Amino acid sequence: MRAWTALTSARKGGGPDTGPSPVDRRKTGSKHHLICDGRGTPLKVITTAANVNDVTQTLALVNGIPPVAGRPGRLRRRPDALLGDKGYDSNPNRNALRKLRILPVISRKGCPNIKGTGKLRYVVEQTFALLHHFKRLAVRWERRTELHDAFVCLACSLICWRRLKKSRT
Repeated sequence: MRAWTALTSARKGGGPDTGPSPVDRRKTGSKHHLICDGRGTPLKVITTAANVNDVTQTLALVNGIPPVAGRPGRLRRRPDALLGDKGYDSNPNRNALRKLRILPVISRKGCPNIKGTGKLRYVVEQTFALLHHFKRLAVRWERRTELHDAFVCLACSLICWRRLKKSRT
């Protein structure tokens, strides 16, 4: 009987980095924030509670990009432009991105979308689909955030490895 009560009490809390879901407030959940390159290779993923606004994670994603090798010379740390949906619209974020010499391509709230961003936004949505194709990440089962983040890093590594393997053949 004690083992049963321990299991039910372990399920109730949800663990850190969980919050009320915007869809079903009765349940707690978490959300992935993702930044990727133009081909859909994930560069940085952050896990937050489900009720955290997207706009609060913009600079954390940009500052978390690791050095990317490309042409000979110094490794690149920042992109030339940042494409985001209306959830990332904020004047302070736009100004901070411009200070980092990054062009923000973000539609403003209450205005029509920037023409042509749908094709570019598809790359990010495809990367989310690849990430959530790993069933362990589509629904969060781990209570500890560091375990969930480890599975996210492993999934991103597998996505990158598969892309490299495909490009070499």
